[in-house]
Amino acid sequence: MNIHIITAFPNLLRGPLDESIIKRSVEKKIVEFFIHDLRQYSSDKHHRVDDYPYGGGPGMILKPEPIFKCIESAIETYNITSSEIIFLTPQGKKYSQAKAKELVERENLVFLCGHYKGVDERVRDYWKMDEISIGDYVLTGGELPALVIIDSVIRLIPGVISDLDSAKTDSFYQGLLDCPYYTRPEIYREMSVPEILLSGNHAEINNWKQQEAFKLTLKARPELINDNNDNVATLDSN
Repeated sequence: MNIHIITAFPNLLRGPLDESIIKRSVEKKIVEFFIHDLRQYSSDKHHRVDDYPYGGGPGMILKPEPIFKCIESAIETYNITSSEIIFLTPQGKKYSQAKAKELVERENLVFLCGHYKGVDERVRDYWKMDEISIGDYVLTGGELPALVIIDSVIRLIPGVISDLDSAKTDSFYQGLLDCPYYTRPEIYREMSVPEILLSGNHAEINNWKQQEAFKLTLKARPELINDNNDNVATLDSN
């Protein structure tokens, strides 16, 4: 997978992209990153990429010219298409594990990171991008949301993590939260590991995990159960 990130602040990305699972995906040549610095496409002598909004009001807006030039250069140089562009915006559709499963099937991901108050609306009107929000709160720019989506997507690519089945048991993958986990020591500060996990009976252990996941989801995120009635029917019958 080739991942392109269009940003006015590339340094926000370089540290996280050089750590942990993301770093290993690059070392294994499973994923390749291309960071496009918007300031390199500015015609301003000070490399400014933002300006005040027409009509007044506080805040700054990313100018259309650098964004258009950067996208057009990436399309020409890397053979990507405009339909592969993802714009991180509060107005986008809320991100989910289902969307991660969709994105992992793509050969290219292209993230346009807004900043300040956003981008000139003509960018959105012209490019007709896939718009995504990672939640109902405000961040300084799209760089952190891009990293969140990147991390959630590439860990689903076979070979990125050592055990893909581990990813398939994560919260949200099957529509529910994950079950509780325990490790050594068996007893810590008079708190014991549940006996079922020490039994060696894998069928009963798997059933316990499913039931605990269901109970935890019912308690913490009941709306997920309403959205996943098939899972509810299966677990509730047990």
